[in-house]
Amino acid sequence: MKTFIRSFLGTASAILLVLLVVYLFAENRNENAVSTTIPALNNKIPTHSTNYAALPQNINFVEAADRSVNAVVHIKTEINIKSQNYHDFFDPLREYLYGNRGRNQSYVAFGSGVVISSDGYIVTNNHVVENADKISVTFNNREELTAELIGRDPTTDLALIKVNTNNLPHLIFGNSDELKVGEWVLAVGNPFNLTSTVTAGIVSAKARNINILGGASSIESFIQTDAVVNRGNSGGALVNTSGELIGINAAIASHTGVYEGYSFAIPANLAKKVVEDLKNYGEIQRAYLGVQLRDIDAEFANEMNLPQVEGVYVAEVINNSGAQDAGIEDGDIIVSVNGTTTNTFSELVGTIGQYRPGDNVNVTVNRDGSIKSFKVTLRNQDNTTAIVKSEEKFFNKGLNVSLQKVSQLSKGNMGIKSGLRITEINPGVLQRGGISEGFIITEVNGKLVNSKDDLENALDNSENGRVRLIGIYPNGMKVSYEFML
Repeated sequence: MKTFIRSFLGTASAILLVLLVVYLFAENRNENAVSTTIPALNNKIPTHSTNYAALPQNINFVEAADRSVNAVVHIKTEINIKSQNYHDFFDPLREYLYGNRGRNQSYVAFGSGVVISSDGYIVTNNHVVENADKISVTFNNREELTAELIGRDPTTDLALIKVNTNNLPHLIFGNSDELKVGEWVLAVGNPFNLTSTVTAGIVSAKARNINILGGASSIESFIQTDAVVNRGNSGGALVNTSGELIGINAAIASHTGVYEGYSFAIPANLAKKVVEDLKNYGEIQRAYLGVQLRDIDAEFANEMNLPQVEGVYVAEVINNSGAQDAGIEDGDIIVSVNGTTTNTFSELVGTIGQYRPGDNVNVTVNRDGSIKSFKVTLRNQDNTTAIVKSEEKFFNKGLNVSLQKVSQLSKGNMGIKSGLRITEINPGVLQRGGISEGFIITEVNGKLVNSKDDLENALDNSENGRVRLIGIYPNGMKVSYEFML
């Protein structure tokens, strides 16, 4: 019995000792866990209270949306496309014998626009109304009106149209230069032919160049956002939380044709300047510094031994330009214009695009490590400070059409040296030949035509009344047409 008791007590003691060891080991692990985790949260990861952190909870989109939806319109355009790209002397005879069958096809396209004044001016994208034969505008209350095209600017993808009415809800231009990356914005438009759709996002970047407009004189300095934009949103409004217009939605980056996370808008400051030009002058007043530029990247900075990668490099100063007269030199690095930082070519072009020939701007450059400022008087592409106004329309009785001189900028964009645009066509020889409004007459009887006198002299020199006319439509379709006067 004594042996049994001693054995039992020994076994029990051993078990108790094991349990005690296990318990102490577990407690030690818990203590270690607490001592390594809590101090790490409390001491090694500091927390801060900022205004920006509180912004999403305090933001309110309702007022901005309410201001915007009634000022954004749905635009429908009708486009008649000719099935032939060549017209000759026998076209009127064919039309007389067989009618107009098969010669024209009609297409309908949709987009958005923003009412910017109570008397009916509406800004939209150029690609929404380009080549349109008829433009219809539908308001949020379902009222539909026919719009008149005031002017277009393919170099910024902007256009101005007008409806004949008053007391319209409209948006006020905000200052897009003050827009900050990370700021909340709303995109308002008519995607997929739906009316008054509002989406929200933030400003992802500024002064983006996505190479969609083409042409050496194009201005691409887009606001990039992640607000959802789809087909039909083109020409709609990008507004800030105060309901101010800070951009015109223009494009999306997509592999599928629908929104994938990136959308782009034309800055309001640029849009405002283009609209004023079209209203006041009928032509875009494009200003130039008079320099050849290139962006600076790390490779170029190393190659040129530049101390830092910032600003825009002046590769060449144009002779007798505003930049040369002000004292800017080859090799200077432009870092700001009128206080606006210009770290990229897009930023610089977008800033200069807000000014007109004759305006003075303060250009700050880095020259060999020394900061210098120059007052530059901007000039037009003809190297003058003159404001170019659209020539008055004139009527030609023989052709029974009204015409207008084509601007130098438009001729450059289309690759033509001369041109008179048909602004109104009446029953007559050209209409019977299928020529329509918007057609640009470039040559008559082998003579280039740039003015009323050019056209009349060329027509007067016709042999036996036979006229050979050559021209082009804005979409690039060339036409040669012979007829008898």
